[in-house]
Amino acid sequence: MAGEVFRFPEVVATTQLQTDQWSFDGIVLVTNTIDKLSGDLLHLKTALNQYKSIDASVEQDVVLVHAVDLPGSRLVFAPTGPLNRDYDDVRRFSDAANSGIKRALKAGMVKPVLVCPPEGLFKDAPLVTVLGALHALYVPLEICEAQKEKSDKVDYLGVWAPSEEEAKKLVKLASALEMGRIVCRDIGGSDPERMAAPKVASYVQKIFQKSVVSVSVTSDLSTLQEQYPCLAAVNRCAKDVQRHQARVIMLEYHGAGAKDKTLLIVGKGVTYDTGGADIKAGGIMAGMHRDKCGAAAVAGLFQVLSILKPRGISVIGAMAMVRNSVGSDCYVADEIITSRAKKRIRVGNTDAEGRMAMLDLLCHMKEKALDNIDPTHCELFTIATLTGHAIRAVGPNYSIIMDNGPARSARTAQEIQEAGDKVGDPFEISTIRRDDYEFHKGKSEYEDILQCNNQPSSATARGHQSPAAFLIMASGLDKHGIDSEKPLRYSHIDIAGSSGPFPGIPTGSPVVALAAKYILPRVFPDQYSGCSAGSIITGAPVK
Repeated sequence: MAGEVFRFPEVVATTQLQTDQWSFDGIVLVTNTIDKLSGDLLHLKTALNQYKSIDASVEQDVVLVHAVDLPGSRLVFAPTGPLNRDYDDVRRFSDAANSGIKRALKAGMVKPVLVCPPEGLFKDAPLVTVLGALHALYVPLEICEAQKEKSDKVDYLGVWAPSEEEAKKLVKLASALEMGRIVCRDIGGSDPERMAAPKVASYVQKIFQKSVVSVSVTSDLSTLQEQYPCLAAVNRCAKDVQRHQARVIMLEYHGAGAKDKTLLIVGKGVTYDTGGADIKAGGIMAGMHRDKCGAAAVAGLFQVLSILKPRGISVIGAMAMVRNSVGSDCYVADEIITSRAKKRIRVGNTDAEGRMAMLDLLCHMKEKALDNIDPTHCELFTIATLTGHAIRAVGPNYSIIMDNGPARSARTAQEIQEAGDKVGDPFEISTIRRDDYEFHKGKSEYEDILQCNNQPSSATARGHQSPAAFLIMASGLDKHGIDSEKPLRYSHIDIAGSSGPFPGIPTGSPVVALAAKYILPRVFPDQYSGCSAGSIITGAPVK
């Protein structure tokens, strides 16, 4: 699957907690109340009721229960807590599973079995539970390479479901999504030297060398300058350090059968962001190796494609890998750079390098959509850890998506939000307004477009919306709005908040949400045939 660079904990499906095939050494139970345990899980209820007689907080905190008739004589109960139908979502289950697995590891379990009974409020609670557990079992790439004995936290993870068919489907689906998130975490979370642009290219080539995904890498400096002049401007200071030189990584997947959908996705891959000439001062530079999580998410989505192989869809991805270095050759504010779309752009702040890195690749994708593909089947995206304003606006746990006119007519943002809510990868929706276009209009005769103002996004009104307008204007997508002869759907996704904490492990967002919208309905049509909000919280009674 991925040769030496990839690793994944073995996940096994089971319908029995006591089995000769798998010698589990403990159970991790995730649910909101022990009262719903019945049938094959009734003996877990008995053990927990006995424990409840000495500890009334059993449904409030993660507890470790000794039960001689259970595997390993150990049961970790990780309760979700009561589920409030007004505001709770399925992330209660991933949070609980994450805590439960961490407690199991502390107890010394290396062969735990995860149990999440069917849930009335959230159809995908078992899947989200497994994903929460797998997040806790992720081991950073650098640790695996430097200390191979630490590359696995468990020998294997069991996943229980009421039937063999359900258990196997759950393992297949969770494993594919987690493999995508591992690729995303490896690239996005690894330090700026381990995942400098050339090493990202090598990693991606190894991941997909024997898969249905094709990879091409552009490294020639003259080609970068000619094809992607705005990215080349960001690369100008880094290009003289060979290990930091930019790479454009193109990925392609073409599913079997007649195609009715094409996705064209550009990811921001800034391997380290010093701010450039507008340097990040005052200790805020730490963590800027995470500025590549947008490109990392593109690679992660292709990993899911390579495993599940959905039919009828083509996906073309571009990873804009570049380092925003500072030095005598760095690009500076006041420069005027002509984009691939022949727009004259005045630089306002070199710390707004992400939009520069993606801009010409977005233009390239626009050209592909117009030249080779039926535009009515196309959706274009940019994914980026773009603005601190995104975190100010919606907090640290949510992606923000905003549509151009054609995408808004197609309800792209709403459908992705609904899909993400189902699988615990939530989105908030913002709107690109006329103010955002006005903000980026050239302020003098010298330039067509202003890249940015001189303030950080977090101190700028509409600081996460206006970059989307800039990308539309400077790529030429403004010529393909809702009233044009060839309208193109385009959505910008800002994952500055949702990509994960630093210090900490990247979340892998928005890989799971995009997979739920575009991949899972083609592979599991009975389960994911639509994105209705009814699958988020239903009218089922609260237990």
